[in-house]
Amino acid sequence: MSTSNQLPPQSLIAVAIKQCRNALTSVAVFSFFANLLMLTGPLFMLQVYDRVLTSRSLPTLVVLTLLVGVLFAFLALIDIIRSRLLLRVGQKIDFAIHDKLFKMVLLLPLISKARGNGTQPVRDIDQLRQFLGSAGPIALFDMPWVPIYMAVVFLFHPLLGFATLGGIIILVIIALVNEALTAKHVRDISGITAQRNALGEAARRNAEAVRALGMGNAVTRMWSDLHGQMLDRSRQVGDVMGTLTSTTKSIRLLLQSLILALGAYLAVQQLVTPGVMIAASIITSRALAPIEQAIGNWRNFIGARQSYARLNKILLSMPEEDVKTELPVPAKTLSVGNIIVAPPGSKMASVQGVSFNLQAGDGLGIIGPSAAGKSSLARAIVGVWPLSKGSIRLDGAAIDQWPSEVLGQHIGYLPQDIELFDGTVAQNISRFEEQPSDENIVAAANLAGIHEMIVKLVDGYDTEIGESESTLSAGQRQRVGLARALYGDPFLIVLDEPNSNLDSDGEVALTYTIRELRKRKKIVIVVAHRPSAIDAVDKVLVMAEGSLKAFGPKNEVLKKVLASARSKKSIDLVG
Repeated sequence: MSTSNQLPPQSLIAVAIKQCRNALTSVAVFSFFANLLMLTGPLFMLQVYDRVLTSRSLPTLVVLTLLVGVLFAFLALIDIIRSRLLLRVGQKIDFAIHDKLFKMVLLLPLISKARGNGTQPVRDIDQLRQFLGSAGPIALFDMPWVPIYMAVVFLFHPLLGFATLGGIIILVIIALVNEALTAKHVRDISGITAQRNALGEAARRNAEAVRALGMGNAVTRMWSDLHGQMLDRSRQVGDVMGTLTSTTKSIRLLLQSLILALGAYLAVQQLVTPGVMIAASIITSRALAPIEQAIGNWRNFIGARQSYARLNKILLSMPEEDVKTELPVPAKTLSVGNIIVAPPGSKMASVQGVSFNLQAGDGLGIIGPSAAGKSSLARAIVGVWPLSKGSIRLDGAAIDQWPSEVLGQHIGYLPQDIELFDGTVAQNISRFEEQPSDENIVAAANLAGIHEMIVKLVDGYDTEIGESESTLSAGQRQRVGLARALYGDPFLIVLDEPNSNLDSDGEVALTYTIRELRKRKKIVIVVAHRPSAIDAVDKVLVMAEGSLKAFGPKNEVLKKVLASARSKKSIDLVG
């Protein structure tokens, strides 16, 4: 196990930063020399005014000029190096956690109602990386030199030092005001932008329905409202930032001129030399530069800080999956024991007190009215939704004893809503394995009864589906999804409304598939509304209001259901 996996989740970013300690130390060292070289300009002016002009020595001027050129060349090189180091620090931190963050993006909808955040964690690491590669961190590394520059000015003359100190205090106050006026708005912008992006993505996915139902104006109005709020907050932040940034620049220029005027006064009084007057003005400007630069990058700084806080929070909420002992491939039983299941983020159970056992070769049909909890039960069985109580076991082992990636190899799942990925038909069937087996892909397609359909496509198995899936009809997508569920010869296959988009030929093929799976000693569970979907099963489970109402051999259970329905109808007629 890696070191980062043994540490608390909230420390993952801190660990990544710690791994960049040498690079950050190098940035600090280069910043030391960069700021030291920043004294080249004022010292050059000091020598020109106090030595060259008084001595009228041109050789001295030439030597000083050449020396200054070399020092400024070193300064440029150092600035390039530390900028590149910070850029690579951001990329290294990103590289250290981006895989885990994307897995969290996939997991968030399954554990929380807060789906509007979408890919917010990915955008947060992007913002953090971009900030580290910007001028903002350089200003932070330069900040410790502010008192040193101020001390140099004090050495020239106390009045010059106090004037510089006053300017620094004013800029610090401006920075604090900046924080107070913009932090909340920046946070609001992030939240509103996430809502706007989520709405835009939902509208894009449902473009056909939006167009057909004439919802374009309504959805556009909702999107525009959110976009308008985002623009309004951005304008407020921009106004504040622009005002304070311009004020900061004006104060720096004014203070530089005041220092020059004060230096001139002291030079007239023969308390300092003309060279000191010029040097003090330049050093004062340099002392204020990091503060001015920090204020100019304040919005990025706040955004990066908020991103860092959100990333730590989400890492804390999703601990690392423990390394688990490798278990044998399940091949015998499925046991569901008194489970209670609630939708992600909800306290209200959609499945409660359901228990049943299946053996290899069994086929189970789950039936019942809408909102009976059938799909919730299916999601719990495949490990998509966590259990509030009870257990689900394969060959006696609870499904959470398998790592999720390993468990997925033993399970075939066809959800109600089929989403295929941008890629080829073969890639979608193979679940995008890095090195898929062509033999297994064709075997899954044959078992799903779609091999002939696939080879008739333009490029056969290599046909690009595309993000919009427009290449395939709804029925074809559902059958490709079935082949994906069967890929890799899983033991437990759960099909949620597998015939909702199928024609008669497709339903015949589905029935054949279920029978063939049972012959191969697989366990097949079918959630169904249409009777044809359970033709090939031997057991039926009836659900209503989240509870199990009947379970047993198909013919017996269906007789009870029909008898109960006739009895209820008779009572209703008498009533």
